[in-house]
Amino acid sequence: MAALARKAGDKPVYAALDLGTNNCRLLIAREASEGRGQDCFRVIDSFSRIVRLGEGLSRSGKLSAAAIDRTLRALEICRNKMHSRGVTRARLIATEACRSASNSDEFLEKVFETTGLELEIVDRETEARLAATGSASLVDSAAESAVLFDIGGGSSELVWLARPAPGGGPSNGAALDQRIRFWDSLKLGVVTLAEEFGGIEVSGETFEAMVDHVVPELEGFAARAGLERRCHRFHLLGTSGTVTTIAGVFLGLPRYDRRRVDGLWMSSCQVDHAVASLRNMTYAERAANGCIGQTRADLVLAGCAILEAIRRVFPADRVRIADRGLRDGMLIQLISADRSPD
Repeated sequence: MAALARKAGDKPVYAALDLGTNNCRLLIAREASEGRGQDCFRVIDSFSRIVRLGEGLSRSGKLSAAAIDRTLRALEICRNKMHSRGVTRARLIATEACRSASNSDEFLEKVFETTGLELEIVDRETEARLAATGSASLVDSAAESAVLFDIGGGSSELVWLARPAPGGGPSNGAALDQRIRFWDSLKLGVVTLAEEFGGIEVSGETFEAMVDHVVPELEGFAARAGLERRCHRFHLLGTSGTVTTIAGVFLGLPRYDRRRVDGLWMSSCQVDHAVASLRNMTYAERAANGCIGQTRADLVLAGCAILEAIRRVFPADRVRIADRGLRDGMLIQLISADRSPD
């Protein structure tokens, strides 16, 4: 975490940056007066760009020069936004691509030399817990349990969440720790899967091969889940570009609208129909879709395959869609830490 200088009397401005295998995302926010969890901050600026930092990483083991250049340009925009908004406290994290690359130390040094930003490479447990911190408020409070999943570019995190204790909430770190029964991180995501199986033309056989590739990776998490309580309100909670895209396609949005997607409930049949619609599109149709675009058209079906594997291992009548996650979790933690009496 980074603390920056501010004038006396000024209210703090917070920033959370998530540099993943595929995306570079930034949220800048001010504290809301009395809110908790997602309500403890008000977003004043944001930025998101697909940089594909991990492009080719699964084959070479290194971040490529082209990917680094794309990422540096995006980080320079983030740096400028943070300066212009007067950010006083920030957390800037990097995830799977930087965890895996043999040249990640050199990359972080170059980031600092070029932008002045100090990135923190977080481990998989931290990533899973941040996703839970940012999204757990969307779990049905009447459900005994739910599976939260975050399908990323190079890794996918799963968290088994139990019903909150009376009076607890997702903004309370101790209460959230009690809700997290266990977690897992799969070393696969939309970029790695699409690079292995292809993402432009995806036949039915290729799609099923992707699903079959993912299912065994879920066995350890599923074995632990077999001991947990469920009820008829058990559901899945997804936070990722995959599920928000599926929601946008289901709603028939001409372009993506977070206000209509975040918190949306979809039945299992509705997810089936939306995924079928995506699978029936040509690559050109996916690229032209306002909820997908050229930069994600070759990745979205790999994400659908990961989602399908999760749904086969954890059948549920409902899926809730979250357009929130790591950045929201970081902001909640930063503000909660400042509110703490210590």
